Amino acid sequence: MAVLPRSRLVADQGSDSEPVGREARWGGPKTALVGLLALAAGLRLIGIRHGLPFPLLNPDEGNIVPRAWRMVHGAGLDPNWFDYPSLTLYLLAPLQAGHEAPSYVAARLVVASLGVAGVAATWWLGRRAYGVRAAAVAAASVAVATTHVAYSHVAVTDVPLVLGVAISLALMISGRLELAGVVVGLSIGVKYPGVLLLVPLVVAGWGRWGRLALSLVLVPAAFFVASPFVFLDAGEAAGDAFRVQRLAREGWLGFENDQLAAIVFAERLWEAIGPALIVAAAGVGYALVRRELADRVLVSFVVVYFLNLLTLGAHFDRYVLPLLPALGALAGRFRTLAPVTLLLLVVPLTWSVQDVRRLMLTDTRLPALAWIERNVPAGSRVAADPSTPPLEGLETIRLRLPGPGRSPDPRRDLARLRREGVEYVLVTGAVADRVLAARARYPDEAAFYDDLERRADELLRVEPGGDLTGPWVALYRLAAPASR
Repeated sequence: MAVLPRSRLVADQGSDSEPVGREARWGGPKTALVGLLALAAGLRLIGIRHGLPFPLLNPDEGNIVPRAWRMVHGAGLDPNWFDYPSLTLYLLAPLQAGHEAPSYVAARLVVASLGVAGVAATWWLGRRAYGVRAAAVAAASVAVATTHVAYSHVAVTDVPLVLGVAISLALMISGRLELAGVVVGLSIGVKYPGVLLLVPLVVAGWGRWGRLALSLVLVPAAFFVASPFVFLDAGEAAGDAFRVQRLAREGWLGFENDQLAAIVFAERLWEAIGPALIVAAAGVGYALVRRELADRVLVSFVVVYFLNLLTLGAHFDRYVLPLLPALGALAGRFRTLAPVTLLLLVVPLTWSVQDVRRLMLTDTRLPALAWIERNVPAGSRVAADPSTPPLEGLETIRLRLPGPGRSPDPRRDLARLRREGVEYVLVTGAVADRVLAARARYPDEAAFYDDLERRADELLRVEPGGDLTGPWVALYRLAAPASR
């Protein structure tokens, strides 16, 4: 990663002045920004087709992309689904128009582009907050952050929300409260946690009551434009939104044995930007002392968003993504440390390169599917775990995903499956490994996987390694029930 020469970095907060002679020599901030955007694009475009034509990287793609496709193929703008607001669907829909079936690669390209735009927006945020050095550090932090790179490869809502966060915070710091209100509303239209941007908006507008009031009025207006059917189908939308928030607070499969949320989400941030997190944390502390406008806006968002994370029992890595632009800018607050912070970002850059290299490999579930298509007779009944691909030509019984507080799926019982004429069971480590790691919490589901090992014939097992990546996959054949 190129480090901006010290002589090229401005000394005054928010200053745009640059030494003309040395800019010609070193290329200046524009060259640095172009370089970071090129790096960001490369990290996000390589491996963009991984797992296709099936959405194997993230199951939410299967909820979002087909709905966006249907919008431009006769279904209209009402998604009739409000686990998330609708703006991301509307952004993805236009490029679905020319496809006979949902195009995951087209949708992923839109999100990857929004990811690169998020890097540019974070540069702007850092520059408006603390100057060019902070701009470089902030943009580089988002460009190489492992979590941001990973979720820029999938057509889900998280990366678009990061873009909205970066733009809205930059507008608040710039004093453009009305525009900030519009972008806050659009951000909520991407994902409901965007509502937490209201806190820094109030902080930025404190004392300017007329403009603050107008900006707050513009928030729901922009949200309505971004996701009108949340209002028009208010009952259904409220039910979906509260259900999703309830599940996030109750927890999710795989997080049962986690430590306190504060510790886990700190680890998630470390996994995203590595040792640069230490500088960012110091930046938060220093901003609490200095309390200039940029400090107040950025820290208020970091604090309120992190406090919200503490209420969650599901500790997904993607939940920390909206914090990255603000933390990147705060890490760049120390002008003399900017070169050191940029060097520290080589660590997450290395991690991201390794992750992207894995996306160039074949997902384990694809050769497993090819084997099933060749060897399992058409029309056979198959019980399948979540996170396995569709089985064309087979009668598939989808087993429910276990989770905290959820009743066990009664179909996870070999005797019952045999009675119902199920001949095969397809399972994956993406579910089984997490169940077995929390065996005491999921005794029925764990017994199901134990029974498969003991009482069914394993026909196929595909493990990661070599040219394959992803979870292990196994196909079992059930013996016919004993005749009386």
